[in-house]
Amino acid sequence: MTLPSTEIINTTVVTEPTKAKSGGCGRKSDTSHVVEMDEKTKERIAKHPCYSEDAHHHYARMHVAVAPACNIQCNYCNRKYDCANESRPGVVSELLTPEEAAHKALVIAGKIPQMTVLGIAGPGDPLANPEKTFRTFELVAEQAPDIKLCLSTNGLMLPEYVDRIKQLNIDHVTITINMVDPEIGVKIYPWVHYNRKRYRGLEGVKILHEKQMEGLDALREADILCKVNSVLIPGINDEHLVEVNKVIRSKGAFLHNIMPLISAPEHGTHFGLTGQRGPTQKELKKVQDDCSGNMKMMRHCRQCRADAVGLLGEDRSQEFTKDKFLEVTPEYDLDKRQEVHEGIEKFQQEIKAAKEKAKADKKVANNPKILVAVATKGSGVVNQHFGHAKEFQIYEVDGNEARFVSHRKIDHFCQSGYGEEGTLEKIIEAIADCKAVLVSKIGESPKTKLEKAGILAVESYDIIEKVALEFYQQWNKG
Repeated sequence: MTLPSTEIINTTVVTEPTKAKSGGCGRKSDTSHVVEMDEKTKERIAKHPCYSEDAHHHYARMHVAVAPACNIQCNYCNRKYDCANESRPGVVSELLTPEEAAHKALVIAGKIPQMTVLGIAGPGDPLANPEKTFRTFELVAEQAPDIKLCLSTNGLMLPEYVDRIKQLNIDHVTITINMVDPEIGVKIYPWVHYNRKRYRGLEGVKILHEKQMEGLDALREADILCKVNSVLIPGINDEHLVEVNKVIRSKGAFLHNIMPLISAPEHGTHFGLTGQRGPTQKELKKVQDDCSGNMKMMRHCRQCRADAVGLLGEDRSQEFTKDKFLEVTPEYDLDKRQEVHEGIEKFQQEIKAAKEKAKADKKVANNPKILVAVATKGSGVVNQHFGHAKEFQIYEVDGNEARFVSHRKIDHFCQSGYGEEGTLEKIIEAIADCKAVLVSKIGESPKTKLEKAGILAVESYDIIEKVALEFYQQWNKG
């Protein structure tokens, strides 16, 4: 793999970074992200962009909206339909029948051969719509056997359906668990509908908690990989999530995804309308670090729509609306898809070799840590123009390694070919704690304004970790 070498646009050095604090769960945050996996587990997650941070650079997923009903009410949720401009869980443009969903999956599998996962995540709860959910999985499994099947649930009905999930070879299940103390859950869940009865307050939350714990145990016994999503709600469960992490880890959860509360009045949620704020980036990272231990932490989640299509961080759902995909004859070709996947695997090996080469020959202790923002379209490469970025991936660099820690959504700077000054101010605010922004190209005007804000512009087209480490070496010399 041949890529151009890094060019540092500006080498001005600004203030000294603050050292990272030690994490919780008995481990330090600078080493806790290293979790050993056996080869079988590595193979199971290798092409799942949600379960593997590496895979999300290369493989795509799709969600099909076949499950409209829900059996609990969350104060952060408002299921919306026909919302093409919102990107958050519970939002869809249109509902599908299982047959329509399977047809869509085959069309997309032909158009986007790197799509490896079909998930059902709503807009309600898949297990509150079991017939539609399982019929969709049956149809897809029959016609596209190489596509991984995945579902996300609140866990209320999970114990009743684990056997069916196992039978259909659904190997990845996500449960949203925001508490293990029902007293805290009362502030999050107004009611739970179970066995044809609605339970309010503490009574309902206790039922939900009990079923979530039973579901975790059942997934472990069935050898189904489980990811737990937790919504970080400041002042309600922020300090409690360390305890949640300990409990789910003890019950065999594979991955913990701590997500920020999305809370805005226009979304129409209870929390949005009552002024409950979401966490800052600093608050989110602290809780994630405090929960890092003997299980993997997911830091690359994009909190996708229930009809999302494409790589994480992009949404191509509007390319595949019902009026479009129903008119298309699927061109699903297993051999072609496998050929594309083999090419991705080869490229991943090249990237892995390049990363190893980029690492320092000798580990240096007590290096200061800094953050850098990266503009990328995927593949683990700095390959996007600053003005075209809609998000930045954030890496923590200490001279020995560059580690992905988060992503930050922004409004892209270039609008119809022109930069927007107000947008640039917001971008600078969003990455103000970063020492550099790594881009494939950047204009002189934003570069100068970034420099004045203490953020260096680095132009390159190369492996993210290589560019970040080369920058760090020059920054540290200064």
